[in-house]
Amino acid sequence: MPKNQTSLLGKRRFLPYFATQFFGAFNDNIFKNVLLLFVAFAGADALPISSDLFINLAAGLFILPFFLFSASAGVLADKYEKSWFIRKVKLVEIGIMCLGAIGFITESYIILLILLFLMGTQSAFFGPVKYALLPQQLKPQELVSGNALVETGTFLAILLGTLGAGVIASAEGAKYIAAVSVVVFALLGYVASCAIPAAEPSAPNLEFRWQPIKLIRNTLAIAKSNRSIFHALMAISWFWFLGAAYLTQFPNFTKIYLNGSESAVSFLLALFSIGIAVGSLACDRLSKHRIELGIVPLGSIGISVFGFIMAISVPSQLPEMKTFEDFIGYSPLWPVFASLLMLGISGGIFIVPLYAFMQQQAKVTQRAQVIAALNIYNSLFMVGSAVLGILCLTLIGMSIPELFLLLATMNILVALALLARVPIRTVRFIAWAITQPIPS
Repeated sequence: MPKNQTSLLGKRRFLPYFATQFFGAFNDNIFKNVLLLFVAFAGADALPISSDLFINLAAGLFILPFFLFSASAGVLADKYEKSWFIRKVKLVEIGIMCLGAIGFITESYIILLILLFLMGTQSAFFGPVKYALLPQQLKPQELVSGNALVETGTFLAILLGTLGAGVIASAEGAKYIAAVSVVVFALLGYVASCAIPAAEPSAPNLEFRWQPIKLIRNTLAIAKSNRSIFHALMAISWFWFLGAAYLTQFPNFTKIYLNGSESAVSFLLALFSIGIAVGSLACDRLSKHRIELGIVPLGSIGISVFGFIMAISVPSQLPEMKTFEDFIGYSPLWPVFASLLMLGISGGIFIVPLYAFMQQQAKVTQRAQVIAALNIYNSLFMVGSAVLGILCLTLIGMSIPELFLLLATMNILVALALLARVPIRTVRFIAWAITQPIPS
């Protein structure tokens, strides 16, 4: 890891924040995935509704608060001292997880479904302050490195939380282990947040009134008032659209088209997450720790290229895979694995400069509100991703590889639009990359 990144992890103005974010994302995924695994293997009599409906409801209930409450969270994050606000949000998480522990032990699935909505609400309030804090705690030349580490930590937390949920759900006494785990990790997140240095309020005179619809309109208007910021928000939301589309289809893609098991699904998720982590760190290194928008179209082109390769590399015939070793050792599948890893790396290169640019360009007094607008758009794009999946796979009858080809084609248009916006920066970056050694 480059010196600029390791030095940040040793500083109090970054490490406690990084740990707080990591434990939050990790715990979210432990809770969500343990719950979904319990539902998948529960008897029909144990569930108040069908498992398919329950899983779809769970996904919707977790995303809904990002649309409903992000605007309110943005105003509050700009109004109050940020480390204090983070600690209050993490205390709420502890309360939710204590109730979640009771829900796991008593196997009260309706309660757990409601708590999933509350978890989404807590995450919606944490999102704006999480990204708005970075520019206050980091020096301008550290902003790209900080965002690279945050994206790396987030995707590794998602990966480890998902894998950890599988271990917990398959263990003896799973409901008790799950109950203890979610509370412990919530406590660890709060302890980490107590060490975050104070970050003065950006707009202490900002008035807050509980008017969600009006706040949403005002927040979106703030985001649209600066064209450059708005285009960055749209590009980031497009990234989450693609990410949601791929992650949603991985289980069925692995099972139906690659003859893989649950372990194989985890392997694909690991490749994708590790790719994004590597791409995030590589982006910081390649751009010499500067906000370099010229690299963004190149990341987008990589997403399309490797998305195409992955889709067309699926073998037409596969033998029966009896073990996980058979799966990863079958050489005709290696192009799929390699292209998925490179797809993740391209995504990391794509996303990091956009987050840093958004934070840098937003007005100090409106930074959290701009990030709140991003969360609103993210939630809408992720719902749109689910709708596209339903339309293509259920109504039109496309195969999952065909859906992946469609996503790669759609992304070409995004890449061309980005290239048209920053052609000089992209050419300049390519020229620099050719003529300069990779920085250490």
